[in-house]
Amino acid sequence: MSEQNLEANGEENFAELFEAFQSESNDNLQVGDLVKGTVISITKDSVFIDTGSKVDGIVNRDELTDPEGELTVKDGDAVELYVISIDSNGISLSKAMSGAGGLNMLNDAYESGVPVEGKVLETCKGGFRVSMMHRKVFCPVSQIDATFVETPEDYVGETFNFKIIKFEENGRNIVVSRRALLEVEQEKFREKFLEEVKPDAVMDGKVTKLMAFGAFVELAPGVEGMVHISELSWSRSAKPEDIVQPGDEITVRILSIEPRKDGKGLKIGLSLKQLQADPWDELGDKFSAGDKVTGTVARCADFGAFVEIAPGIEGLVHISEMSYTKRVHKPADEVTPGQEVSVMIKDLDPVKRRIALSMKDAAGDPWLDVEDSFKPGTEVEGTVENKAEFGIFISLAPGITGLLPMSHISRSDKKVELEALTPGQKVKVYVAELNTADRKVTLTVGEPKENEDWKQYSKPAPRKSAPRKQQSAQSMTSGDTAGFGGLLGMKLQEAMKNKN
Repeated sequence: MSEQNLEANGEENFAELFEAFQSESNDNLQVGDLVKGTVISITKDSVFIDTGSKVDGIVNRDELTDPEGELTVKDGDAVELYVISIDSNGISLSKAMSGAGGLNMLNDAYESGVPVEGKVLETCKGGFRVSMMHRKVFCPVSQIDATFVETPEDYVGETFNFKIIKFEENGRNIVVSRRALLEVEQEKFREKFLEEVKPDAVMDGKVTKLMAFGAFVELAPGVEGMVHISELSWSRSAKPEDIVQPGDEITVRILSIEPRKDGKGLKIGLSLKQLQADPWDELGDKFSAGDKVTGTVARCADFGAFVEIAPGIEGLVHISEMSYTKRVHKPADEVTPGQEVSVMIKDLDPVKRRIALSMKDAAGDPWLDVEDSFKPGTEVEGTVENKAEFGIFISLAPGITGLLPMSHISRSDKKVELEALTPGQKVKVYVAELNTADRKVTLTVGEPKENEDWKQYSKPAPRKSAPRKQQSAQSMTSGDTAGFGGLLGMKLQEAMKNKN
């Protein structure tokens, strides 16, 4: 038999074998099919896959490497690949079509659903221009990713796999989608996630986005959960950005897993703080009554202000504990949320999770040193606070107010000037009396010695009994009898004798 006849017979025999393979194969593989196979051999350039058919599939080794060039599979690993072609050379497999090609290949990819590799060239109105097999196609901005795209420019220059979702006008209008492929992949991860992960499980994740109400964390490709702000930290005043940042790798506890109401994806509740120690359990080791600490005002109420003295540890400053120097009517007039204040711990109860705080004790009681600063007889300068019918209230120092009685004003040679005083004006006075027990300071306008002399002079004469009157009359007439005074005394004595 000639060489030509042998070659012809060989080709016929191979064609028959291949035809038999296609008819006997349980898979009935066609271009575009997604094949699940097992790695059976790895060479320098190719990876051979057992597809369950009589002929093994072949995929280029480079398609199964990571960005660092390391092979991501080994013998026995399961893989999913697309059938790119079936011919006399065997079954070609790939993650996606790539390289040079024509409209026919793009049309085949469109009809079969095989992904095609493309490079994002630039942004344009409504989306991106993508280079695919040396042709420019369009990808809407909503189809470039499975999540909302905030900065389209970040995708320019990147190479992705796309699915052709529209092929019209003989290839002049080709629209592609990366999202369609991502959602399929994500659905697989979600199914696996539901099978393996249950509430109360602890997982590692990556922070993807921050919102005012919490942080979103990616637990697996296409599987995202949210840590509500109340579960980020034991601290109530902390903001999400104070605790985590996008890109942070964190460990979280799964609180809940349930389908979304719209049926798209899962609603997963996470917690970061539940993996941290409860700060109230260590309260006694950090704080005790009498400690002076700095805290942050968390919120105000009608009866006081809550102050955070450590992450997750809040105490109450009652309105009565806010100031020694003035009467506080509304806590919000004194402090605002976020403000740092000094407080003293008055009492703490870890069991009931209650701490009583005092701002005024932390600032100090102005009456503690009052005996040294305002001794009776000391001249001081004060500021008029207000006036009343019984006197003028004068502020001597923060928290120290004295009263200048109206009786002192009325006998002063500065009466007119004092009565003309108005709130806010300065005036010099003297300390007349200091009563630390009742926290009262009595003021006067003259030196206390002069005031005492006036008091003695102005005292009314005591009422005298009859014998004392007689004695007084006798004393008035004793001594020299000369003159009118003496004569009057004698006549008075005679009249008293005749009366007796």
